[in-house]
Amino acid sequence: MPDVRIVTDSACDLPPDLVEKAAITIVPLEIRFGDATYVDGVDLSPSAFWMKCASSDTLPETAAPPPGAFATAYRDLADDGAGEIVVVNLSGALSATIEAARQAARDFDAVPVTVIDSRSVSMGLGALALEAAELAAAGDGAARIEERITAAAAATRVYGALDTLENLRKGGRIGAAQSLLGSLLNIKPLIEVRDGVVEPAGRQRTRGKALGWLVDTVRSHSGLTRLTVMHAACPDLDVLLDQLAPLYEGEILVGQIGAVIGTHAGPGTIGVTFQEPA
Repeated sequence: MPDVRIVTDSACDLPPDLVEKAAITIVPLEIRFGDATYVDGVDLSPSAFWMKCASSDTLPETAAPPPGAFATAYRDLADDGAGEIVVVNLSGALSATIEAARQAARDFDAVPVTVIDSRSVSMGLGALALEAAELAAAGDGAARIEERITAAAAATRVYGALDTLENLRKGGRIGAAQSLLGSLLNIKPLIEVRDGVVEPAGRQRTRGKALGWLVDTVRSHSGLTRLTVMHAACPDLDVLLDQLAPLYEGEILVGQIGAVIGTHAGPGTIGVTFQEPA
């Protein structure tokens, strides 16, 4: 079987040690604060991003990588002996990142490149990239990996509790009426990523109840796998993990929400992702 390498983008929010261990290549998006542009994860770590958000009056913006960034990644992997390349990207309904990956793949003929739409974000995407890397390490070819990851993407669920809808509203990801209601009532908005897009999932009046909703959501899905927690530097992370631990036998993977998803979700966001059984 050919040596298959896995590529994803920086919206995956995977911890760097896991990225290195799984030999995943990350193509970073760009983050803009006014006139200043940063390469996600290179010029700006997740912690530095949240510190900058706290001290900036300007909401950041994200930009997809240029096709050339993916082309460089493909070329480097081919030069390193890759026989096939599989790319797992941030939801195409939310970002042009996957189009950049596809354009680069069309123009690259050194080795075959397969591009998969995760239809997910953050650790939902990260878990799929990790699964792809595990399949590649086990000897599966690109066709089999595409089949498995496409099925896993359809089974992936992402739920989040936000402190505010302001970032989503200003980024055009959710309606202004929802944001106004949230700010007036000081509620905690709940969201779900469904079919690759962000949808309102309800609201809670306190942070504790919002965390409880996440726990209840996990509890209501029996037989789930690949449970992860994502958070935007949240001080109550351990509270959620302690509540989830009795519900899941495996290791709960934790990732810090970085600049790409954090730009739209805002500070204080915390959530869970998992795969439903087939």
